[in-house]
Amino acid sequence: MTTWNRTPQEPVGSPFGATSTAAEVLDGTDLAGTYAVVTGGYSGIGLETTRALVAAGAEVLVPARRPERAREELGGLERTEVGTLDLGDLDSVKAFADGVLAAGRPVDLMIDNAGIMATPETRVGPGWEAQLATNHLGHFALVNRLWPLISTGGGRVVSVSSAGHRRSPIRWDDPMFTRGDYDKWEAYGQAKTANVLFALRLDELGAGSGVRAFSLHPGGILTPLQRHLPLEEQVALGWVDEQGRPLVDFKTPEQGAATTVWAATSPLLEGLGGVYCVDCEVAEVSTGDEPGVRPYAVDPQQAAWLWDLSADLTGVNAFA
Repeated sequence: MTTWNRTPQEPVGSPFGATSTAAEVLDGTDLAGTYAVVTGGYSGIGLETTRALVAAGAEVLVPARRPERAREELGGLERTEVGTLDLGDLDSVKAFADGVLAAGRPVDLMIDNAGIMATPETRVGPGWEAQLATNHLGHFALVNRLWPLISTGGGRVVSVSSAGHRRSPIRWDDPMFTRGDYDKWEAYGQAKTANVLFALRLDELGAGSGVRAFSLHPGGILTPLQRHLPLEEQVALGWVDEQGRPLVDFKTPEQGAATTVWAATSPLLEGLGGVYCVDCEVAEVSTGDEPGVRPYAVDPQQAAWLWDLSADLTGVNAFA
């Protein structure tokens, strides 16, 4: 039985940084016998995460909303399998989880990577705002349903968040945007804050089973995550020029996956958890423009509130 001690949001002396790749992080790491679940592990940084884990010897289950597309993108990559999962549909989450539970294999690494960004106002399930539902609530329900296998594995849960969490704390008075105008960026920010708070609370609840949880910002990367943003908006944001050529020093997908696999495997994080990571390092708390995590996203009280709200909404709580 592990007693939970909150890990400080302080760097731990990682030898890796912003330009490190997932392959470099895992160089020399033997993951043979490790079983990982990587949501969205067939696109963007998720695909690079899957590739790096497999190259290190792991076996990877890739839940996908478009399983046929996932199989095409994985291209017969060894030691991978694909399952059907729509994170915006709790019935789909249950069906997928039931299949994994029936197989009974302990999950050593649970990587909540899939997500959507800055979508037009969309409602899913019982009228939930789609970004919060997909990025947070679907993963919340999935991890809680798979908890018997995750806790058996005693491994790590990694929640892929974003620096976008700085756009909004949790809107406690109206998280589903049922009142007033919808702001797609505020909704995205709230969902990414939820990813950080989820990892913090799960780390506290799961520490007794030897499971630790982490959240992270992968960095700025041009991937299919931008599919909902027209070129004109990306130009206005200063990301690309009128021809779609990058104007920002974006990371490659291989670099974007590095912090994910670092959080999932680094021995420097042994015995630690609940922290938000950036550039293969534990980030510091920041209230200004400098890189880091906002105080509201690493507030244990808000993490507990969000857990209870999420359990009420999804009807799932492995720790009830």
